[in-house]
Amino acid sequence: MPDSEGMAHPFLALGVSADFVKGLAELGIEKPTPIQRKVIPHLLKDGRDYIAQAQTGTGKTAAFGLPLLARAEPGSPAIQALVVAPTRELAKQIGKQLFRYTKFSAKVFVEVVSGGDPIDRQVAALRRPTQIVVGTPGRILDLIERKALDLSQVRHLVLDEADEMLSMGFQKQLDQIFRLTPQRKGTWLFSATFPPKVESLVERHLSPKAPFLQVQEDQVVNKNIDHRYAVMEQAEKDDYIMDFLEEREGDRGLIFCRTKAGATALTNQLRKRGFGVEVLQGDMTQKERDKVMRAFKKERVPYLVATDVAARGIDVANLAFVIHHQLPDQIEYYTHRSGRTARAGKSGLSLVLLEPKQRPRLKKLASTLHIEFREHH
Repeated sequence: MPDSEGMAHPFLALGVSADFVKGLAELGIEKPTPIQRKVIPHLLKDGRDYIAQAQTGTGKTAAFGLPLLARAEPGSPAIQALVVAPTRELAKQIGKQLFRYTKFSAKVFVEVVSGGDPIDRQVAALRRPTQIVVGTPGRILDLIERKALDLSQVRHLVLDEADEMLSMGFQKQLDQIFRLTPQRKGTWLFSATFPPKVESLVERHLSPKAPFLQVQEDQVVNKNIDHRYAVMEQAEKDDYIMDFLEEREGDRGLIFCRTKAGATALTNQLRKRGFGVEVLQGDMTQKERDKVMRAFKKERVPYLVATDVAARGIDVANLAFVIHHQLPDQIEYYTHRSGRTARAGKSGLSLVLLEPKQRPRLKKLASTLHIEFREHH
């Protein structure tokens, strides 16, 4: 499939088969991202353990997904690969992408299993021949307990957003999944940050020879994000946000709060002033979360207020800004939060509302992540 200049298509040059390239083209994916250029040829050639530092929005689903599909045997009914993700949203998104890539190729069947959806329906679906399962740790183990899911033939295990899974408390479940995949030929681990918990998981379960694709530290945070701060007292923040939203009318964005109560209170204030806004926080049911995410993705509401935990795994394109009502508790959360803007090569603004006494914390954040914050006027 040469391009207009007679050169091989950039994905073909990486070793991706023509059928998949056709599927990618239909999705408008023509040029590999930096992580895809490095990861795809390696995983197609060598499926053993692999570790990559990558955050949301870098194209990592295709980076591990295309080699996973290429290595699957469509004729064999056994589950050959398992992808574990921290949230239902992310699991579904990965499942959807894998399904789309295979539009023109021999059918590899992918099943998504995650909490929040009826388990009986998933039990029934797994009775059909399935080559790849994508799921969240808790639901994967529930299905194994019910004898509905058998991982004994799994050759490849992918952990996506490993840091997120461990900070959500899934260490025991992940250890168990490793034990339940004895035929594993390779584990591919993707993580935006490498706190001690992730390093310890790698030491316990992956080969010490595993290649480690480390994005240079200064690229961990997306280059297209403009990092700003504004200094004010806590009591002034809501009014500041409302003025900001009025100025940026027509733009879409996410506002992060540290607590559920704070997120709900801010949402109520914004609604009173007539802003179209929804809230995403941990006390909501899965049905409520889905409804909010649908409204936000379909652009029926321009703004979303969220807590760090509730916003995990959400992937929404075309966000112009992210506002941090407070600095996050953990430095890696800043990477995850700010990474929600400036997707797919576009630029975006990440704005921290800073109380005067927090200046040293911002300084530490800037030096750890190698980013420069400018004052927002």
